[in-house]
Amino acid sequence: MGKPHPIELRDRVQAEIAGGQSRRAAARRFKVSASFAVKLAARVRRTGSAAPARQGRPPGGGKLAPYLAMLIGWVEAEPDITMPELAAKLWAETGVATHPASLSRVLRQAGFSVKKNASGLRDRARRRA
Repeated sequence: MGKPHPIELRDRVQAEIAGGQSRRAAARRFKVSASFAVKLAARVRRTGSAAPARQGRPPGGGKLAPYLAMLIGWVEAEPDITMPELAAKLWAETGVATHPASLSRVLRQAGFSVKKNASGLRDRARRRA
């Protein structure tokens, strides 16, 4: 996904449109697409702001969100469980298929990290706040 135009450019294009220029003329003057100027004018009319909208999905969703408490319980009960084992256990218990890397990302976001203990084995523990 591309980056939004800078707010300074957005403000200048909007000021030109508010000053009486057409959207297409303002777009030509600032060397942006006519589509950008038209959509910017519509956004300002709708929201009152020229700031870009947030990009991407809203945080906190995903198919693993409803199972997070269950996953955390399994990991705390068996700290040395591997991600493929955890994925297999999730599939057996709930029927939800997921990639081990997705489980690892969810657990890292929940505050878990993989640390090696003195014996060289890995142990999954919560990070300190």
